Amino acid sequence: MFGLFKKDPVKALQKKHAQLMEEAMNIQRSGDLKAYAVKIDEAKKLEDKIIELKGK
Repeated sequence: MFGLFKKDPVKALQKKHAQLMEEAMNIQRSGDLKAYAVKIDEAKKLEDKIIELKGK
């Protein structure tokens, strides 16, 4: 009953991951491949964290 209003941390991380991927796409379209690689790396680390949390 008390866990009813708890926020799901995985859902928040998935939202952040989607936002990072969108930013990466826009950066790639602008032609800045170094910034794109950094953003994709951030998204990959976040994705690994999501997978780890889902496994628990």
